[in-house]
Amino acid sequence: MQFPNFDPVIFHIGPLAIRWYALAYVAGILLGWRYAVGLVKTLKLWGGQTPVANSEQIDDLILWITLGVIVGGRFGYILFYAPNLVWDDPLEIFQVWKGGMSFHGGFLGVITAVILFARANRMDMFKLGDIVAPAVPIGLFFGRIANFINGELWGRPTALPWGVQFPAAGIEYRHPSQLYEAALEGLVLFFVLRFATHRQLWLQRRGAVTGLFMIGYGVFRIALESVREPDAQMLPFLRNVITMGTLLSIPMLLVGIWLVWRARQDAAPLAAESPQATPVADAAPEQVQD
Repeated sequence: MQFPNFDPVIFHIGPLAIRWYALAYVAGILLGWRYAVGLVKTLKLWGGQTPVANSEQIDDLILWITLGVIVGGRFGYILFYAPNLVWDDPLEIFQVWKGGMSFHGGFLGVITAVILFARANRMDMFKLGDIVAPAVPIGLFFGRIANFINGELWGRPTALPWGVQFPAAGIEYRHPSQLYEAALEGLVLFFVLRFATHRQLWLQRRGAVTGLFMIGYGVFRIALESVREPDAQMLPFLRNVITMGTLLSIPMLLVGIWLVWRARQDAAPLAAESPQATPVADAAPEQVQD
């Protein structure tokens, strides 16, 4: 199939161009924020424990996370995928509207934001991460859809009937790997984490939800690297052996396994009358010295 004739710019407000890519970030952050607020308000998910933060503190945290996503994502892209910009065109480093964001860089930025916020507010950073992690697939879903609309990050050549001919990728039909990632890293991972939080009550296991997110993302990303276009930045002798996405996802996967193993050594979660609990009023946050 031919690539749909998407315009990456939705509309203009004077000289300001409103782009699908920017809208995807805004939608992911706003919806993820409200989802995290819902988690801390649904006290039955916590089995009698006090959530580590209340909704007002999540409101504050979202500003830190937004900064972590943007700064980490951009500098991660420069570090992992385009280090040549440092000496070729250093001003382009700050031109985020041209595209070029790394998930792994953004993930490290979010981790940094969570750690700093937890320390500033005397919170348990693992429990705080467990509130943030279930919301991340929402942003991943919108981000991958925006990648498809922009006609970027296409997959390897394919003869499958749903192959897409991307304008910037030549005449070959390619895997729409952006849509595969939207489905797996976005939708499937979201529901896996929701099952863990709402059915298995893993919010009561310190670090378990964060670890499960890292495992899920790592497995899906490594699997999908087989249909993504190999990274031009890798050394020639490594290009057909391993991709940058795989290289960055392996440590993430291993840390996730360790977090889940560690969390499962704790006592089992308390049973709740109904996992699908109705949100209730905020409770005072638990103050934990990290």
